[in-house]
Amino acid sequence: MTNPIRFTKMQGAGNDYIYINTMNYPVADPSRLSIEWSKPHTGIGSDGLVLIGSSDKADFSMHIYNADGSEAMMCGNASRCIGKYVYEEGLTRKENISIETLSGIKRLRLRVTDGQVTEVTVDMGKPIVGATGIAVEAGGKEYRGTIVSMGNPHFVIFVEKVEEVDLSTVGPLLEWHPLFPDRTNVEFAEIRGRDEIRMRVWERGSGITQACGTGACATAVAAIMNGKTNCAPQVIMDGGSLRISWPDEDSPVYMTGGAAKVFEGYIQP
Repeated sequence: MTNPIRFTKMQGAGNDYIYINTMNYPVADPSRLSIEWSKPHTGIGSDGLVLIGSSDKADFSMHIYNADGSEAMMCGNASRCIGKYVYEEGLTRKENISIETLSGIKRLRLRVTDGQVTEVTVDMGKPIVGATGIAVEAGGKEYRGTIVSMGNPHFVIFVEKVEEVDLSTVGPLLEWHPLFPDRTNVEFAEIRGRDEIRMRVWERGSGITQACGTGACATAVAAIMNGKTNCAPQVIMDGGSLRISWPDEDSPVYMTGGAAKVFEGYIQP
């Protein structure tokens, strides 16, 4: 029998992942384990698996596997959780750290109070805005949205009442639409003022989740580009809210929010 692996379940704005320090606990076949461990009744229950490792380019590395076993390029909520993890586990004493991801190096600024990380700001890099107002047909309806890349693909759709969207039905249709050959994350957003957005998300590879950090960033970028909000809106999701700042088109997007440890334990791979 193989040795058990120590895991920590953490969440940022309700977006929950299983975190493993692979510098102490190497993980073989993470895609399979993400599928098994993410199941709510027979596993730990999560949106996926995050592996924390060493890096020759940054302070740490991050690899993310969705609940369906596919590998993600980037996750903003996971980045904040990693910042809290590495500091509170004593892996670093730095309050400004860098993380190597599949979408590049991300830089984190930690806010520390009495030895605890209370908030993390992530430099999410510059967004790439694709088509705006593009029409996509799904399930017999037309949806107009904005394509934004935050190192991973997003399709942001503004609606009058976000709670009325049948996300479980339309989400997979848009994720797998032929317009998106690599699939896409889907955000439905309701503008509630110049500084507030209500957003719900269908994540590529995970389905409906409580929150999505890159999705919040993409939504804010789309809102700012379309003149719907100011340059620093709050994005409210099912699991919580994030402050997103995009000062101008030449600047990176900054995401600020908290992270929390849910529980930890050991599991057999």
